[in-house]
Amino acid sequence: MRKILFVFFSLLLSSHAHSQNLSALGKWTNTSDKTIDHSEWAIILETYVDANTEDGVNRFFYSEVTGPDKKRLKSYIKFLAQIDPTALNKEESFAYWANLYNALTVDLILDNYPIESIKDIKPSVFAFGPWKMDVVKVSGQELSLDDIEHGILRAYWTDARIHYAVNCASIGCPNLRAVPFSGQSLERDLESAARAYINHPRGAHVDSEGRLILSSIYDWYSDDFGESDSAIIAHLSLYADDDLASKLSSIKKIHNYNYDWSLNIANP
Repeated sequence: MRKILFVFFSLLLSSHAHSQNLSALGKWTNTSDKTIDHSEWAIILETYVDANTEDGVNRFFYSEVTGPDKKRLKSYIKFLAQIDPTALNKEESFAYWANLYNALTVDLILDNYPIESIKDIKPSVFAFGPWKMDVVKVSGQELSLDDIEHGILRAYWTDARIHYAVNCASIGCPNLRAVPFSGQSLERDLESAARAYINHPRGAHVDSEGRLILSSIYDWYSDDFGESDSAIIAHLSLYADDDLASKLSSIKKIHNYNYDWSLNIANP
């Protein structure tokens, strides 16, 4: 019994310390003018992201990535891991974490390719996917993808557009951009990402019976979008094009949610 209690309290203390470390990493410096060079990531994205698809879903040429470019990606991740993110301003910090998350996701896929879905990458039999695996160490802190998305980005930016920035290598996810996020153009980048997803059928669409079908993202993270159906619809309306906005104006309820976990692979 004592051993069980010891293990329990050890895990509890470890979790608390981990949360505190995430809190420290999530801070930024308002007066900083430091910028990060994301050019190596830009080369990877420019070379392997197919942003000219017929269905509007960006795909990645995983099968075509060369050995040198795999090394380039790992070198870029190592470069970011050696930076102190708390020395950046708010916009540069967001771009840092979003680019790191997306680069780590691509790297995970490449390390495990071929697979049919990112959910196939499991650290244990009971795991839903790779999101709780430690995948990088920043400022001495081991981090998982969940740590970056939920413990840092969602915890510190409280901006629903975060969900249009991080990519989970799946068809149902908002597009992996063909260029890195930049602190200097962050507002424009996030606005563009939100509009692209919301106006695509996998983000939001009204079916032939006038029912609103949304991505499961709006269900999983409903708190970030205002919790109620009306609040989520209001969020969608901010970025909807004329056709979707007209349809949303007469809809009060969300009918259903769906999500496609298929790998966002581009076929050569």
